[in-house]
Amino acid sequence: MTVTDTATSAGTESKSILQQPKAVWAVAFASVIAFMGIGLVDPILKPIGEQLDATPSQVSLLFTSYMLVTGVAMLITGVVSSRIGPKKTLLWGLAIIVVFAALAGMSGTVGQIVGFRAGWGLGNALFIATALATIVGAASGGVAKAIILYEAALGIGIAVGPLVGGVLGSVSWRAPFFGVAALMAVAFILIVVMLPATPAPKSGRTSLSAPFLALRHRGLLTVAITSLLYNYGFFTLLAYTPFPLDMGTYAIGFIFFGWGLMLAISSVFLAPRLQRAFGTLPMMMLALALFAVDLAVMALFTENKTVLIVCVVLAGLFLGVNNTLITETVMISAPVERSTASAAYSFVRFVGGAAAPWVAGKLGESNVHLPFWVGALCTAAAIAVLSTGRRVLAHVDDHDPAPHSLDEAAAITAGSD
Repeated sequence: MTVTDTATSAGTESKSILQQPKAVWAVAFASVIAFMGIGLVDPILKPIGEQLDATPSQVSLLFTSYMLVTGVAMLITGVVSSRIGPKKTLLWGLAIIVVFAALAGMSGTVGQIVGFRAGWGLGNALFIATALATIVGAASGGVAKAIILYEAALGIGIAVGPLVGGVLGSVSWRAPFFGVAALMAVAFILIVVMLPATPAPKSGRTSLSAPFLALRHRGLLTVAITSLLYNYGFFTLLAYTPFPLDMGTYAIGFIFFGWGLMLAISSVFLAPRLQRAFGTLPMMMLALALFAVDLAVMALFTENKTVLIVCVVLAGLFLGVNNTLITETVMISAPVERSTASAAYSFVRFVGGAAAPWVAGKLGESNVHLPFWVGALCTAAAIAVLSTGRRVLAHVDDHDPAPHSLDEAAAITAGSD
């Protein structure tokens, strides 16, 4: 290949991530709004606790119920999508979120909010798993670039969520919930108008056991357990840090906006470059190691608000790199359909992450340092688990599906066309 050819190829490659069909942008926008729901409640955790007379561990159940139901419901996303088609699945997910977000805003007790957040989690599961598979299937530029686009949407959503929560939360703790309901209604309309009809796959209906069968593949199971462990640290940071910070809704919102902004930047710009330079698994391990150190520093200096703020923002850089690389690895770690791999992986990581907010809140009621120490240890354990999968994940830097039987390989190829 000549220098000119190389330059032309590089130019095309660099533009392809932005040259996407309208349907991809519609789903990406809806994904931004969906991921806003994760960090939206950060700035209003303390106001909810104060106004509804609830302890930190009780308030943290807003995260736990949401994550737990999201994780369990991931098991049915493939079953639903394979019967009614991706577009209808996305729309059902968005509609459920609109209803339960609005109901959460009308709640009178913490218990009611926790329950409605659980319903919100059901809609979130239907949307997230289907959105990832839809973007990967419809985007131009290949799987890697589609995942970068998806992770960018995730990062922007997580960044904007706390900011919106902080601004609206300064008016009332109810306002952020109504805000999400309104934005999700807009996303619903965009999907209706811009996403073409997507009938159920001709390849047949996905069984309820498909995600469990997918986890029999060592590569996917290794990545899922790795994610379960580091998500404990992730959601400890997200759900517990507002309590030792003890600051107003605006301040918490801007701090976590900085965290999400770093996550988005590192997902889109840093992760691909570091992956090309050093390889996928080495960079995942380094990102996790830096995040574990970050949590350990937060454990040592929990009473120092400046240290906590700096560590929260820095954590976004490490998590952004890891999120992009681990999501790409999931998509090619096992010879199964991408939607099934996504559902299996998300089930494990969300169910694992669901424990962190409540456990961190409970531990923090007796010792403010302990939640961060436990988060750091879990993240370190994630590195150990990932290191055991070096051999079965050796193919990921080739960006090819895991080697398996010719029949399954052909099925994957057909499914990506």
